[in-house]
Amino acid sequence: MNAVDGRGCAVSGSEPAALAAFERALAAYQGWRDGAEAPLARALQEAPGFVMAHVLQTYLLACSRDPRRIALARPALARAAALPGNERERLHVAAITALLDRDDFEGARAILGELLQLEPRDALALQAAHSLDYVSGDVRSIEDRVAAVLPAWSNDMPGYHAVLAMHAFGLEENGRYDDAEATARAALALDPFDARAHHVMAHVFEMTDRAEAGERWLADHAEHWASDTVVATHCWWHRGLFQLALGRPDRALDIYHHHVRAGRSDAIADLIDASALLWRIDLAGCDVGGRWLELADAWAPHIDDRFCSFNDLHAMLAFVAARDWRRAKRLERRLAAAQKLSTRHAETSRQLGLPACRALMAHGRGDDALAVSLLAALPPLARRLGGSHAQRDVLHLTLLSAAERIRGTAPANAPRTLQDA
Repeated sequence: MNAVDGRGCAVSGSEPAALAAFERALAAYQGWRDGAEAPLARALQEAPGFVMAHVLQTYLLACSRDPRRIALARPALARAAALPGNERERLHVAAITALLDRDDFEGARAILGELLQLEPRDALALQAAHSLDYVSGDVRSIEDRVAAVLPAWSNDMPGYHAVLAMHAFGLEENGRYDDAEATARAALALDPFDARAHHVMAHVFEMTDRAEAGERWLADHAEHWASDTVVATHCWWHRGLFQLALGRPDRALDIYHHHVRAGRSDAIADLIDASALLWRIDLAGCDVGGRWLELADAWAPHIDDRFCSFNDLHAMLAFVAARDWRRAKRLERRLAAAQKLSTRHAETSRQLGLPACRALMAHGRGDDALAVSLLAALPPLARRLGGSHAQRDVLHLTLLSAAERIRGTAPANAPRTLQDA
């Protein structure tokens, strides 16, 4: 049975009950809510030949920085590829194949761009492309891709709030903070539980130096983001940044202990947030105790991933701060070998990952002149690490720390892990 989804896109192999379940799963995915898997399983049970349900199942796993999780997407891709689909669905399969078989992010983004020209209301294609633009560090496309399809959308379409939230993030990353805030608020007017839009508000407050307002926003709206969302830990990370900006590193450490690292998650996104917050707390001169040792252990299984320079950077933060030089050197050797290959990760390792990690090692050993030299060469290319401006700022903060130590102005209580050789 052929039908159309809630945005008018033709879908193959669906049944009415399966399509309704798919829409619930897609709504959760768009709004960064937990729980997409259950209705998606129901959709596939009702209609095993439902191509877009298999495609969504694949994206849930493939849009990740964790190569182990991405590998789990292969069976779902195989099922989608074996089914008869329309042109739009075949383009989805081609984009995912580029990701899984060739690690070709640029190719996948190009295919999704072609798909969105064909059908600008394809919410799943837009979300996947937006995610790939983000992890690729393509700041311009983060804004332009969503802006290009907005005229095809309207308030009465399901998921429009999520499109506005994506657009708001693109505006924020390109320095259009007033427009970003207005667009995020418009998304929240449509759906107050859009966790992505609350996340954009946190970024706007961070980038406009309104830490008190940012902390108040996240505290006042915690019921909308702090549970049953994929961004709960990351929003706690933002609250930690606000506390640091307000001169309260002890409160930031409390957030780290009770929220960011409470469950000792091994998810890559949570490990990134943990390294990024604890490093900043450390730089602020707050005694973090033995927390780095646990985090270094959590990062150790990813030394050999050779997949994402953004991951490598945050793993190195943990190894250096824990003074785990054996693991730090092992990661450095892996990156030095990887840069000789002809892969996406090799290119970012050559340009950014390896010099950034060596700068962190130099900082940890007290070789501040080398740290400054290496870090000062990164800014023109640093966006290619992926992530947001707020996340990449850890490199700038480390550069400032090294420069201050050269001038002899580092905080008197700066911890041994970051001050002594």
